[in-house]
Amino acid sequence: MPRIQTDSLAAHRDWRRSQLIDAAAAIALESGGHSITVAAVAQRAGLSRTSVYEYFSSSADLVADLVIDELDSFAHDLKLAVSDEADPYKSIEIWISSSLIYIADGRHLLAKVLNAVELPRDRSSDIGAAHRALLAPLTNCLQQIGVTDIPQCLTLLQSITDVATKRIENGADAESEIAKTIAFCIAGIRSLT
Repeated sequence: MPRIQTDSLAAHRDWRRSQLIDAAAAIALESGGHSITVAAVAQRAGLSRTSVYEYFSSSADLVADLVIDELDSFAHDLKLAVSDEADPYKSIEIWISSSLIYIADGRHLLAKVLNAVELPRDRSSDIGAAHRALLAPLTNCLQQIGVTDIPQCLTLLQSITDVATKRIENGADAESEIAKTIAFCIAGIRSLT
């Protein structure tokens, strides 16, 4: 039996799971999400395949957890970015700016690589919840402003930021793209109230 390298069994399990997630992320960034297999992750982490199965039922389950962890981390960063701002419009500006800076500085590459991987259907509710957590600060701001059709507004904002994302990825000046996207989104939101 392997030696536990942490203070408790629970901490050891968390550490080992994190080690496997990190190995999967490294494989995805190097070779693409399709390269994440139980065997590849086990080899990268220096474990047996059966050890990986103690944490994940399949490579698809591992990828789903990797996606959820990435979304949770991004949601945490966005929530933190807007946490001290009381003005809902300013919070929306900060949220959009922080989201697009995430793209511009390359932190989104893992999410982009994993976007091409088919995820297990039984994990879609978990992934959906993680995605909704990304949008929670926006939802709260839109409620404060008095937007009546919040799902429509979120869809429009998502579409606009998706276009800005593609433009930044294709070499557009990030600072200019962020400023124009914020101005366009804020004007659009004001038209909906």
